[in-house]
Amino acid sequence: MLSLTTLHSVSPLEAKGMDTQSLRANLLFDQAFAPDEMKLLYTHYDRMIVGGVLPEGGDLTMDHVTECGTDSILDRREMGILNLGATAVVTISTGAHQLEAGDMLYLGKGSGPMTFGQGGQFYVASTPAHRTLRSKHITPADASKLNLGKAPTVNDRTIYQFIHPDVMESCQLVMGYTKLHDGSVWNTVPAHVHGRRIEAYLYFDLATENRVFHFMGQPQETRHIVIGNEEVMISPPWSIHCGCSTGRYSFCWVMGGDNVDYADVDMVAIGDLQ
Repeated sequence: MLSLTTLHSVSPLEAKGMDTQSLRANLLFDQAFAPDEMKLLYTHYDRMIVGGVLPEGGDLTMDHVTECGTDSILDRREMGILNLGATAVVTISTGAHQLEAGDMLYLGKGSGPMTFGQGGQFYVASTPAHRTLRSKHITPADASKLNLGKAPTVNDRTIYQFIHPDVMESCQLVMGYTKLHDGSVWNTVPAHVHGRRIEAYLYFDLATENRVFHFMGQPQETRHIVIGNEEVMISPPWSIHCGCSTGRYSFCWVMGGDNVDYADVDMVAIGDLQ
């Protein structure tokens, strides 16, 4: 019920020579969810793990993950869990947390095995942690909200910051999601890079027939990858990241690295992209 794929780092020089299939193979996690499975992607970018847990036939428990080198996955890690499904419970040694759709749960270092309750659809993200912090259940009402963009430039959006210094303390994990407003299709514009942190995007709430065109690469050497619903894009620290879609969508962003400063980015003017 647990499967893990390892993703090695890609340099800018390597990415320049990659065709579409190579880029997808090295940067896209396109099958993150499968019924009654826990599917994880272990990246060599700041040792971030992302993945999907979909317990349909019964509860699923995550504990030992060989690639982490510890008895239990959270012995030296912290984790964020976003519920995209129906109301469901996540249970750890200290108790049970009932998550509604859109809720997020932070689990601190040493939280032990976790059991994902039937009915939920859970997106998980984990980074190494150097100290133990208390676990916390965060609802959209608890999240810090940031409104950016505007309708005339079709990038009107609200950013919900859950695992973020304004809401709670973490070691290095920063996590939340962005919802595009009606009629807006562009995210993260102007584009930026942040060489001090890795970022991963899970696109969701996208109709089956629609796609997101996710832009990546160096500012003067851009590429794009076409992404469907509930697929995860890994954004290397040297790469820009922004996107445009053929229909309404949201995306969950997660970062890990040198700091937890959400605003620590190097902006790239639209006119400088090539």
